[in-house]
Amino acid sequence: MSETKNADTAVDTTALAASGMIGSGQEGGVLDQARAYIQRVRGGDMGVLPAVAGFVVLCILFAVLSPYFMTDRNFANLLTQAASYVMLAMALVFVILLGEIDLSAGVTAGVAMSIFVVLSNPGGIAMNWILALILSLLTGVAIGAFIGFFVARVGIPSFVVTLGLFLGFQGLQLLIIGTGGLYRIQQPEILAIQNNNLPVWGGWLMLAVMLLISGGTAVLDRRRRVRAGVPNRTVVLVWIKLGVILVIGGLFVALLNQNRGQVNYLAGKVVGGNVIEGVPIVVPITLAILWAGTFMLDRTRFGRYLYAIGGNPEAARRAGIKVVGIKWAAFGICSTLAVVSGFFTASQIGSVDASFGRDIVLFGVAAAVVGGVSLFGGRGRLIHGAVGALVIAVITNGLGLLNLGGGVNYLVTGGVLILAATVDAVSRVRGGGSLTR
Repeated sequence: MSETKNADTAVDTTALAASGMIGSGQEGGVLDQARAYIQRVRGGDMGVLPAVAGFVVLCILFAVLSPYFMTDRNFANLLTQAASYVMLAMALVFVILLGEIDLSAGVTAGVAMSIFVVLSNPGGIAMNWILALILSLLTGVAIGAFIGFFVARVGIPSFVVTLGLFLGFQGLQLLIIGTGGLYRIQQPEILAIQNNNLPVWGGWLMLAVMLLISGGTAVLDRRRRVRAGVPNRTVVLVWIKLGVILVIGGLFVALLNQNRGQVNYLAGKVVGGNVIEGVPIVVPITLAILWAGTFMLDRTRFGRYLYAIGGNPEAARRAGIKVVGIKWAAFGICSTLAVVSGFFTASQIGSVDASFGRDIVLFGVAAAVVGGVSLFGGRGRLIHGAVGALVIAVITNGLGLLNLGGGVNYLVTGGVLILAATVDAVSRVRGGGSLTR
């Protein structure tokens, strides 16, 4: 029964993709949408709801336990700490949606960053850093294509291929950098990603661009659906979405535009100190990639085909989808975004050594699953991975403020991951699916 349901879903998705239209689900007014959402939740499709609830609960808990958690300085630190997790989680979403996995994403970033520092640093080849950055990203593309070949063309399980690369690339990093070797990031532009901020006006400009893009995308979607004779959701939902972005985004920018630096006072007057204010540069970069990836998954044939393959590969193949090519591309995107995550990490810590990226992939997988991306494939969005990454970052940040060791961090993160995987499995069964596919 579930196979038939999945096959029908895959064929419907294929038809929508072929027509260039995006299905928007249950149509109708605001109340209709609310009822439909509640019905989906009752049916087991909870999406990102558990992750959002967990995020709120954790924030309240750590705010009670630590007086430093809700400060503007820690809020900015939390965003920069989460950036690498967010990017890696988004990278992994592309392959998890296919029901695959990439255990080598972290060391892929390590190899690419090793190549970058050897090529660009004065102690190495001293190549122009922009060219070295491009070569590093192309390294990610090549590694993804390599994985995609063995998974999609040869038919080796992705777990086996990427586990082999996870082990092998650690040796490759040693060969590139050398045992005990360490290169410091010398390029101010790379260091600025995680350590510098936009000017105060830059944060408001970022918010204005977000509103324009969201509003413009909504208008274009509605016009396309009208031309195709497909019903639209009520326009009130568009205004609600823009209102939420304006309110939450405005609070977000206003908080980050406060001075987070140390200010010295004498007789009630400011006599010195350093000014740290503005939205961290890594935030608009991450949001831009999140938007581009979401656009790709939601509004292109590639994205619709990706979901169809994740729902039922055989049905997708019979519907005429080139499964091999889609899988190949997905692994290429995953490895490339993993390299971007590596740049974020390198910018934050300021150096690259032979063990770079060895541990972070597990946190990336955990973030995607905690956010509501189904390990069975076919269900989840990039924003889900991003929210899951924020949950993982809150755990790491909050436990650090409480001076609890790394052991407690791993225990809590592992427990949250198991809980999220359990929710995913139970919701799949409630939705009429099968644990064994």
